[in-house]
Amino acid sequence: MKVYQPNEIKNLSLIGAAGSGKTTLAEAMMFEAGVISRRGDIESQNTVSDYNAIEHEQGRSVYSTVLHVEFNNKKLNIIDTPGLDDFVGGVISSLAVTDAAIMVINSSKGVEVGTQTISRHCNRLNTSMLIAVNQLDHEKANFDKTIEELHALYGNKVAIVQYPINPGTGYNEMVDVLKMKMYRWKPEGGVPEVLEIPADQMDKAKDLNQKLIEAAAENDDSLMEKFFDEGSLDEDQMRAGIRAGIISRGMFPVFCVAGKKDMGIRRMMEFVGNVAPNPTEMPAPVNSEGNEVKCDPNGKTSVFVFKTTVEEHVGEVLYFKVMSGKITEGMDLVNTNKNAKERLSQFFSPAGKNREKLTEMVAGDIGAMVKLKETKTNHTLNDKDLDWTYPAIQMPDPRFRTAIKPVDASEEEKLGDLLVRKSQEDPSIVVEYSKELKQTIVYGQGEFHINSLKWQLENLHGLKVQFIDPKIPYRETITKPAQADYRHKKQSGGAGQFGEVHMIIEPYTEGMPAPSTYKIDGKDWSVSLRGTEEIALPWGGKLVYCNCIVGGAIEARFMPAIQKGIMEKMEEGPLTGSYTRDIRVCIYDGKMHPVDSNEISFKLAGRNAFSQAFKAAGPKIMEPIYDVEVLVPSEYMGDVMSDLQGRRAMIMGMSSESGYEKLQARVPLAELNKYSTSLSSLTSGSATYTMKFAEYAQVPSDVQEKLLKAYEAEHKEEE
Repeated sequence: MKVYQPNEIKNLSLIGAAGSGKTTLAEAMMFEAGVISRRGDIESQNTVSDYNAIEHEQGRSVYSTVLHVEFNNKKLNIIDTPGLDDFVGGVISSLAVTDAAIMVINSSKGVEVGTQTISRHCNRLNTSMLIAVNQLDHEKANFDKTIEELHALYGNKVAIVQYPINPGTGYNEMVDVLKMKMYRWKPEGGVPEVLEIPADQMDKAKDLNQKLIEAAAENDDSLMEKFFDEGSLDEDQMRAGIRAGIISRGMFPVFCVAGKKDMGIRRMMEFVGNVAPNPTEMPAPVNSEGNEVKCDPNGKTSVFVFKTTVEEHVGEVLYFKVMSGKITEGMDLVNTNKNAKERLSQFFSPAGKNREKLTEMVAGDIGAMVKLKETKTNHTLNDKDLDWTYPAIQMPDPRFRTAIKPVDASEEEKLGDLLVRKSQEDPSIVVEYSKELKQTIVYGQGEFHINSLKWQLENLHGLKVQFIDPKIPYRETITKPAQADYRHKKQSGGAGQFGEVHMIIEPYTEGMPAPSTYKIDGKDWSVSLRGTEEIALPWGGKLVYCNCIVGGAIEARFMPAIQKGIMEKMEEGPLTGSYTRDIRVCIYDGKMHPVDSNEISFKLAGRNAFSQAFKAAGPKIMEPIYDVEVLVPSEYMGDVMSDLQGRRAMIMGMSSESGYEKLQARVPLAELNKYSTSLSSLTSGSATYTMKFAEYAQVPSDVQEKLLKAYEAEHKEEE
């Protein structure tokens, strides 16, 4: 393979809802470019994409697959991404390194929830986009309805470049209004006849051609002037205007394809090669120092790793983009995330599991490398005098959590190592050992996502695991002031232990006035503030520790020990053993012994006084509340809302978005276990949702009663 320069490279993500036909389309593109001599299909498990065992098992894309083709003296790097929302991590990482995306739409289904969800990621990442209306040979293909839905989603940015003449089972004719020609295929697809547009299609074709010219002219001032002067643009000028529109996201050109029959693929690839932006035409990424890194083959070498896989007989395979400069075989670079030197002994241009070995790659190109020691996903490899990094690719917040443990307890360490590796391969999987919950928690995008992880652990690594319901990270707090005092006294020969602590505790809120007077159980109390320490707790909230000692009742040297005792009890709350938060403690009196007082005595006195006061201060359990946003077809709205209300949700708002209903609610985490599965069941898989932590709120009294009883029963069993 020749060394392609940045202006000869086109980096594209194939994106779209599950079932839109991305993998089949990728297969047709590989066939048209001569990379493969025979098109595979998903049913036969012989496509270039979807080559992993789990993808064969499930019959769908689980990972993104990096491909390349050489076509008309251009190199097209194509990343075929998963369509199922559970595997959105592969979409996000692909969009981060490609210069445009081809949104594939199933013409029999139109704009789906999956289309909307992926569109949101494209909007957030400012991704340039083309649209391929696929499966026009399907018996239920409806191009006009699909275009209506695309206009509802993207507005006037939708620009028709091609339209089908006879969509449906006999589909074989399409009009291209950029070239003003008709294309007709034989039943086997491939290279079409290029014909004049029939008379009965000419008016429609001219009208769409004029609209395309106007849309192209709007993206370039000089073209707009020419359009006003002459009333038209030639084909090259239209291409220039369309390219400007694609780059600015002011234009989403629409193409007609039937991936399974290989119709329209070659023409779309010609357009991509001629018009889609190359890496030098896109906004430059910004490094950790806030500086742009230009796609310059003559600049200093800089490489970003966006994906990692582990393959049998190969080991770790790292997928990267050359951001600047060039790489050569045997080159030494520095991993600036790890401050470690790496030698590029082998790198390739990948086409699924097939890889073509290269000796040089330049800025803008995408490849794969092996045999690196320290480098992982989101790492930067630079020339030795560049010490900055690129920002890590930001994954969506997880929507599913479960606890995991090995069936054989002796394999705990093996599980830990594998989970770390899997989260490196797929950064949308988050693994946490919770000291608080005493569980290993795995977070993902949905139950299907996490079940796929389980399949890999068991079938690829021989580690049997089980999922168990994850505990909820409750918090404990108080609702009113309370007073307590405790004397710790111990005498057992020799030096004894003595410490007495008097305290008042109360709920803490930001901005509350300094402590002075209290009325507790009908009795008035006054304190004199000597000093305050605010402690931000690792688990959220605060402890405000106030020294109100007068007359030297407790020496200052013992105050840190009292605080330590209080903190120990806050790590294991009196109600359910959960962390406590948002409490102000005033130490106002106590007693010492000239010989027996020491730090351990005051730590224990402080701990026990706090525990007594806490139980008298109207203790409450708090639970994590999440903001949940559901995107659902209108016909399922009632069912989804009823289900959420059954989960103690508070509905915050409803609105419409491009033909779908958007429901916003606040829902306790305890009620969201396996919500992705329930939502899919309720809506036949047509809804999606996001969730993000919002706040901690007090649980209702009936829920608190259940939690207290459950905690008490658990401790009785342990005894």
